[in-house]
Amino acid sequence: RPCAGVILVNREGLVFVGQRIDTEVEAWQLPQGGIDPGERPLDAAIRELWEETGVSADKITLVAEADEELQYDLPDALIGKVWKGKWRGQRQRWFLFEFLGEDSDIDIETPHPEFRAWRWLPPEQLPDLIVGFKVALYRRLLEIFAEPLKRYRKAH
Repeated sequence: RPCAGVILVNREGLVFVGQRIDTEVEAWQLPQGGIDPGERPLDAAIRELWEETGVSADKITLVAEADEELQYDLPDALIGKVWKGKWRGQRQRWFLFEFLGEDSDIDIETPHPEFRAWRWLPPEQLPDLIVGFKVALYRRLLEIFAEPLKRYRKAH
Protein backbone atom coordinates (compact mmCIF):
# COMPACT_ATOMS: atom_id res chain seq x y z
CA ARG A 1 0.00 0.00 0.00
CA PRO A 2 1.52 3.35 -0.94
CA CYS A 3 1.68 5.55 2.14
CA ALA A 4 3.06 8.82 3.48
CA GLY A 5 4.30 9.28 7.03
CA VAL A 6 5.09 12.27 9.22
CA ILE A 7 7.54 12.92 12.01
CA LEU A 8 6.20 16.05 13.69
CA VAL A 9 8.80 17.69 15.95
CA ASN A 10 8.00 20.49 18.40
CA ARG A 11 10.11 23.37 19.71
CA GLU A 12 11.69 21.14 22.37
CA GLY A 13 12.79 18.55 19.80
CA LEU A 14 10.12 16.05 20.89
CA VAL A 15 8.03 14.10 18.38
CA PHE A 16 4.28 13.51 18.25
CA VAL A 17 2.97 9.97 18.70
CA GLY A 18 -0.62 8.81 18.77
CA GLN A 19 -2.12 5.74 20.41
CA ARG A 20 -4.17 3.84 17.84
CA ILE A 21 -7.88 3.66 18.56
CA ASP A 22 -8.51 0.46 16.57
CA THR A 23 -6.46 -2.03 18.54
CA GLU A 24 -6.76 -3.84 21.85
CA VAL A 25 -3.05 -3.52 22.57
CA GLU A 26 -1.30 -0.29 23.44
CA ALA A 27 -0.10 0.56 19.93
CA TRP A 28 1.50 3.95 19.28
CA GLN A 29 2.62 5.34 15.96
CA LEU A 30 3.51 8.43 14.00
CA PRO A 31 0.85 9.98 11.74
CA GLN A 32 0.69 8.11 8.45
CA GLY A 33 -1.76 7.01 5.82
CA GLY A 34 -2.44 6.07 2.24
CA ILE A 35 -1.50 8.10 -0.79
CA ASP A 36 -4.52 8.61 -3.02
CA PRO A 37 -4.19 7.92 -6.78
CA GLY A 38 -2.52 10.91 -8.43
CA GLU A 39 -1.61 12.50 -5.08
CA ARG A 40 1.96 13.63 -4.41
CA PRO A 41 3.51 12.00 -1.31
CA LEU A 42 4.14 15.42 0.31
CA ASP A 43 0.51 16.41 -0.21
CA ALA A 44 -0.62 13.07 1.23
CA ALA A 45 1.60 13.59 4.30
CA ILE A 46 0.10 17.04 4.94
CA ARG A 47 -3.43 15.72 4.41
CA GLU A 48 -2.90 12.71 6.68
CA LEU A 49 -1.43 14.92 9.39
CA TRP A 50 -4.54 17.11 9.21
CA GLU A 51 -6.93 14.14 9.17
CA GLU A 52 -5.29 12.42 12.16
CA THR A 53 -4.20 15.34 14.35
CA GLY A 54 -6.13 18.42 13.24
CA VAL A 55 -2.78 20.16 12.58
CA SER A 56 -3.21 22.40 9.55
CA ALA A 57 -0.60 23.19 6.89
CA ASP A 58 -0.04 26.71 8.27
CA LYS A 59 1.17 25.17 11.57
CA ILE A 60 4.04 23.18 10.03
CA THR A 61 7.14 23.67 7.95
CA LEU A 62 9.00 20.98 6.02
CA VAL A 63 12.41 20.23 7.55
CA ALA A 64 13.48 17.13 5.60
CA GLU A 65 12.25 14.35 3.35
CA ALA A 66 13.56 10.78 3.37
CA ASP A 67 15.49 10.06 0.20
CA GLU A 68 14.38 6.44 0.22
CA GLU A 69 11.09 4.61 0.35
CA LEU A 70 10.64 2.41 3.42
CA GLN A 71 8.42 -0.63 3.68
CA TYR A 72 7.09 -3.21 6.07
CA ASP A 73 5.00 -6.36 5.82
CA LEU A 74 2.12 -7.16 8.11
CA PRO A 75 2.46 -10.15 10.42
CA ASP A 76 0.66 -13.22 9.06
CA ALA A 77 -2.07 -12.87 11.71
CA LEU A 78 -3.10 -9.47 10.27
CA ILE A 79 -2.95 -10.24 6.56
CA GLY A 80 -6.45 -10.14 5.14
CA LYS A 81 -7.83 -8.46 8.28
CA VAL A 82 -6.70 -4.86 7.82
CA TRP A 83 -7.15 -2.53 4.83
CA LYS A 84 -10.02 -4.79 3.68
CA GLY A 85 -7.46 -7.44 2.76
CA LYS A 86 -6.11 -5.43 -0.20
CA TRP A 87 -2.46 -5.15 0.91
CA ARG A 88 0.16 -7.20 2.77
CA GLY A 89 2.12 -4.18 4.00
CA GLN A 90 3.06 -0.61 3.16
CA ARG A 91 5.58 1.29 1.04
CA GLN A 92 6.12 4.62 2.77
CA ARG A 93 7.53 8.05 1.96
CA TRP A 94 8.49 9.94 5.14
CA PHE A 95 8.68 13.66 5.95
CA LEU A 96 9.96 15.59 8.96
CA PHE A 97 7.92 18.68 9.81
CA GLU A 98 8.52 21.30 12.46
CA PHE A 99 5.37 22.06 14.47
CA LEU A 100 4.87 25.82 14.62
CA GLY A 101 1.69 25.76 16.66
CA GLU A 102 0.69 25.18 20.26
CA ASP A 103 -0.52 21.95 21.84
CA SER A 104 -4.04 23.39 21.69
CA ASP A 105 -3.79 23.22 17.86
CA ILE A 106 -3.71 19.42 18.09
CA ASP A 107 -7.14 17.79 18.02
CA ILE A 108 -7.28 14.01 17.60
CA GLU A 109 -11.09 14.03 17.86
CA THR A 110 -11.39 14.27 14.09
CA PRO A 111 -14.36 13.15 11.93
CA HIS A 112 -12.65 9.74 11.52
CA PRO A 113 -10.44 9.43 14.62
CA GLU A 114 -7.41 7.15 14.50
CA PHE A 115 -5.89 7.96 17.89
CA ARG A 116 -7.34 7.70 21.40
CA ALA A 117 -4.44 9.58 23.03
CA TRP A 118 -1.31 11.46 22.02
CA ARG A 119 1.90 12.76 23.53
CA TRP A 120 5.32 14.21 22.80
CA LEU A 121 8.40 12.07 23.39
CA PRO A 122 12.12 12.08 22.60
CA PRO A 123 12.67 10.58 19.13
CA GLU A 124 14.98 7.86 20.45
CA GLN A 125 12.06 6.38 22.42
CA LEU A 126 10.00 5.69 19.29
CA PRO A 127 11.17 2.09 18.73
CA ASP A 128 10.23 1.22 22.33
CA LEU A 129 6.59 2.23 21.78
CA ILE A 130 5.90 0.91 18.30
CA VAL A 131 4.31 -2.45 17.49
CA GLY A 132 6.94 -5.11 16.85
CA PHE A 133 6.52 -5.37 13.09
CA LYS A 134 7.29 -1.64 12.66
CA VAL A 135 10.34 -1.40 14.94
CA ALA A 136 12.95 -1.88 12.20
CA LEU A 137 11.27 0.78 10.06
CA TYR A 138 11.19 3.27 12.94
CA ARG A 139 14.86 2.60 13.71
CA ARG A 140 15.66 3.35 10.08
CA LEU A 141 13.64 6.59 10.30
CA LEU A 142 15.80 7.67 13.24
CA GLU A 143 18.91 7.00 11.15
CA ILE A 144 17.57 8.87 8.12
CA PHE A 145 16.50 11.92 10.12
CA ALA A 146 19.28 11.82 12.74
CA GLU A 147 21.07 14.96 11.56
CA PRO A 148 18.04 17.24 11.20
CA LEU A 149 16.63 16.02 14.53
CA LYS A 150 19.99 16.51 16.26
CA ARG A 151 20.44 19.99 14.78
CA TYR A 152 16.87 20.86 15.63
CA ARG A 153 17.20 19.77 19.28
CA LYS A 154 20.45 21.73 19.68
CA ALA A 155 18.94 24.83 18.10
CA HIS A 156 15.96 24.87 20.43
